[in-house]
Amino acid sequence: MKFIRAVFSLVFLLFVTSGVHAALPEFTNLVKQASPAVVNISTVQQRQTRTQGMPQFQLPDGQEIPEIFRHFFRIPPGSGNDTPRRKVPRSLGSGFIISEDGYILTNHHVVAEADKVIVRLNDRRELEAEVIGSDKRSDVALLKIKATDLPVVKVGDSDKAEVGEWVLAIGSPFGFDYSVTAGIISATDRSLANETYVPFIQTDVAINPGNSGGPLFNLEGEVIGINSQIYTRSGGFMGLSFAIPMNVAIEVADQLKKSGSVSRGWLGVIIQEVSRDLAESFGLEKPEGALVAKVLPGSPAEDAGLKEGDIIYSFNGQSINRSGDLPHQVGRIPPETDAEVGVVRGGNKQSVTVTIGLLPAPGEELKTAKSSESSSTNRLNIQISELDDQLRERWNVSSGVVVRKVEEGAGADSGLMIGDVITMLNGEDIGSIKKFAKVVSALPDTKAVPMRIVRRGSPMFIPLKLK
Repeated sequence: MKFIRAVFSLVFLLFVTSGVHAALPEFTNLVKQASPAVVNISTVQQRQTRTQGMPQFQLPDGQEIPEIFRHFFRIPPGSGNDTPRRKVPRSLGSGFIISEDGYILTNHHVVAEADKVIVRLNDRRELEAEVIGSDKRSDVALLKIKATDLPVVKVGDSDKAEVGEWVLAIGSPFGFDYSVTAGIISATDRSLANETYVPFIQTDVAINPGNSGGPLFNLEGEVIGINSQIYTRSGGFMGLSFAIPMNVAIEVADQLKKSGSVSRGWLGVIIQEVSRDLAESFGLEKPEGALVAKVLPGSPAEDAGLKEGDIIYSFNGQSINRSGDLPHQVGRIPPETDAEVGVVRGGNKQSVTVTIGLLPAPGEELKTAKSSESSSTNRLNIQISELDDQLRERWNVSSGVVVRKVEEGAGADSGLMIGDVITMLNGEDIGSIKKFAKVVSALPDTKAVPMRIVRRGSPMFIPLKLK
């Protein structure tokens, strides 16, 4: 009986281990086929700087620092106390060839402000590259080298990437050329702070400085992303890496190749996430969509009739589950194209047709607008005043009332702070203290209602419940 059990255990162990072995991917052929099209990128940026000598020595004009001091402090001959020199910072990154005639994709931050870009090929040739175009918003740059019959990567469809599938990266972390690391896709359509126009592919592939701009391959040997960022507290890899989807990168590269710049769609709204409390205050069954906190003056959104307090739940037929989904969708729409925007307004769903505009340069989206003083207390247990012209201009607010004092009560419980400008309450625009008092007096006692405020220039909605 013991013998039979032992045999059974051995057979089971062999079955399990062989199954695990069969499940693991084989990367060797992929690396052999793909690595010739991966390149190392180095940049040179020359800056005029001044080297600081020894300020305690005040030498007469024309006199040199004595050699003994020069040797001790490693000051080059011919240097005085403060001598101009050329500083030559260098950076390293990766890239990959997408055409036989020498077009190469990499990250914007790899080549930004470079005076010279050097590409080292798999056969160890070094060629100077021309920067055809570079887009900061997507962190994609297109380079060109003078060469022909180059090996190229296979470009895959990043929209088909699935969480859990194996992926592989080739790059030059810390200058170690053609290093290969592997892992799985951890998430797709990931939004990052200050990176609103890229739905990143998140992986657990080990990425470090020098990997930037390198390709992310699927098991078919197709590039589905450009390795771009890591999340780290140490400066090194911590298990979270982010790649620019290849479909986004190719769209950007095509525009860079044609015009040297990228044009994106623009809706003209400032949005925020819909929390559970806000969803309740707007009468939604669950928190989803993008809440319009501000409609920018003169924007496509204003022209189409979108309103502050609208919750955008779809864009051109694509569901908007989180607020970060919206910029990805809008940015990829060509300007002057009509798009259908699904919104929840007053608890009812409706569709709005918007003619998408051209995204302005950073800082040019906001316009200035224009309002006097008085004070009051109310059911929120706050003190307010009329909006003056100074605050109108400073926070770009056209109307509202300013919170001057917050005492214990419903206002404090909702998160109101001194200096907040209340512009809308329960769907009603607030243009004066009189209007505010009227709206507050009609608020229900137990139901949460949405309140729009502008805090230090940033519009947002917060839920308000009186009891």
